[in-house]
Amino acid sequence: MTDKLTVSVLGTGIMGAAMARSLARAGHAVRVWNRTRSKAEPLAADGAFVAGTPAGAVQGADVVLTMLHDGDAALAVMREAAPALRPGTAWVQSTTAGTEAVPELAALAREHGLVFYDAPVLGTREPAEAGQLTVLAAGPVEGRAKVTPVFDAVGARTVWCGEDGAAADATRLKLVANSWVVAATAAAGEVLALSEALGVDPDDFFALIEGGPLDMGYLRAKAALVREGRLSPPQFAVATAAKDARLIVRAGERNGVRLDVAAASAARLERAAAQGHADEDMAAAYYASFGDRPDD
Repeated sequence: MTDKLTVSVLGTGIMGAAMARSLARAGHAVRVWNRTRSKAEPLAADGAFVAGTPAGAVQGADVVLTMLHDGDAALAVMREAAPALRPGTAWVQSTTAGTEAVPELAALAREHGLVFYDAPVLGTREPAEAGQLTVLAAGPVEGRAKVTPVFDAVGARTVWCGEDGAAADATRLKLVANSWVVAATAAAGEVLALSEALGVDPDDFFALIEGGPLDMGYLRAKAALVREGRLSPPQFAVATAAKDARLIVRAGERNGVRLDVAAASAARLERAAAQGHADEDMAAAYYASFGDRPDD
């Protein structure tokens, strides 16, 4: 088969739009849909066809890629799109949907004869725009030749986690990775908040840990977004991070593990969202340390 495919991207938010552009740069024919059409329309300048409905977007598709808010959204959108798909079409499900939703999504794929790949990604806006994401994938070996060009277009690396997408092995690894991202981001915000409260210059803290085992590029990057007021456009939005944190907590609960840090981080993110920071970078959870104090 040719490496040039017709790929339909359903969901063109921060990540979906970037992935669609990467696919177009790689020479694939790209068809897109988003519930808020204005978020999809700019992709026409990159050569994408902008459809008015999910069913319209997936006409003639070799591969459908879903990058929506959550599992419920992915299920609802694909219920609209699936009747327009040919049996044997590959469905690359990249929404961070949680371990409970993936089997239901895979069941919908089976119902319509689609080849299901559980394929969340690691990375934020900048690596997505550069086609440098890490794809975590699980799905049948015999269909991988079709989806590999898609993964190669959007990512720098693909990590295969299993042969049954319904088992959610890729999603499980994604939740473990995101638990670290959420915890590290919360810690970065609290370091800055405590420094402010105690009258400590944050630069003194960064100098103290520089080059040692406590130093961390991610800590410095997230702290810089807060200190320099670069929270918009977000790399990974507060509202999305809050949703992921709750998925992490639920996954732990379902498997007999109490995740206190993840639960507290989810609460911080939700508090920041309620303060008006939902669409800013997740580093804006910093503001949750100050109660209802208005942002300066």
